[in-house]
Amino acid sequence: VQLQASGGGLVQAGGSLALSCVASRRTFSNYDMGWFRQAPGEEREIVAGISWDGGRTYLADSVKGRFTISRDNAKNTGYLQMNSLKPEDTAVYYCAARIGQYYSGSPLNSGYNDWGQGTLVTVSS
Repeated sequence: VQLQASGGGLVQAGGSLALSCVASRRTFSNYDMGWFRQAPGEEREIVAGISWDGGRTYLADSVKGRFTISRDNAKNTGYLQMNSLKPEDTAVYYCAARIGQYYSGSPLNSGYNDWGQGTLVTVSS
């Protein structure tokens, strides 16, 4: 599945941004989806994941209470709502997908093999 992420930008600390990830296929509903980020000089890390039906979610400890992951399968779109942003959230954010039935019940923080291009989020202090 091809993925297109958007919604990044420049925001002040404490502000909010909403990222979107549109999938190319109507079978998006068969895919688990994840959001990752990579800061300059750092390795890519998982931010959040959501199962194909939205029934399970995962949030990294660093974003719990601030970020929310969701999806609308009718629109082939996943979302990452980011609130109370901090300068350390500055990174390129990527959405990713994996076939849900292959990973049924497995943790949502790994196993992704379809990736979109990134969208840059910059949080100023």
